[in-house]
Amino acid sequence: MTAMPYQYVVLRCVPRVDREEFVNVGVVVYCEEASYLQAAWIVDRERLVALASGLDVDAVCEGLEFVRGVCAGDESVGAVARQPTGQRFGFLKAPRSTVLQPGPVHGGVTTDPARQLEHLLEKFVG
Repeated sequence: MTAMPYQYVVLRCVPRVDREEFVNVGVVVYCEEASYLQAAWIVDRERLVALASGLDVDAVCEGLEFVRGVCAGDESVGAVARQPTGQRFGFLKAPRSTVLQPGPVHGGVTTDPARQLEHLLEKFVG
């Protein structure tokens, strides 16, 4: 198998931007060579509520489902889903001032983007 370059961002739940506290909740992996763009996430509701008692955890989950829809090209999430894969990743990695934010873009090489996504989810989200 040939190693392919990929990029990823860790998705963070940032309940209060002013406190600069966050919990990693998901990962998005993009591999142009494999035409691969997928997200995976795990939400620890108890941990998020402990960080911010008034947080709408369901809204965080809805935001993560939106990310998954963008990755899948699901047109029900809007016009961005009709864009080429690379542009959709660009949309997802763009900084935001919302509760759900992407971290910095990182990269590497992999022979299996799906396995890499699982590995990164376990490593950064647990």
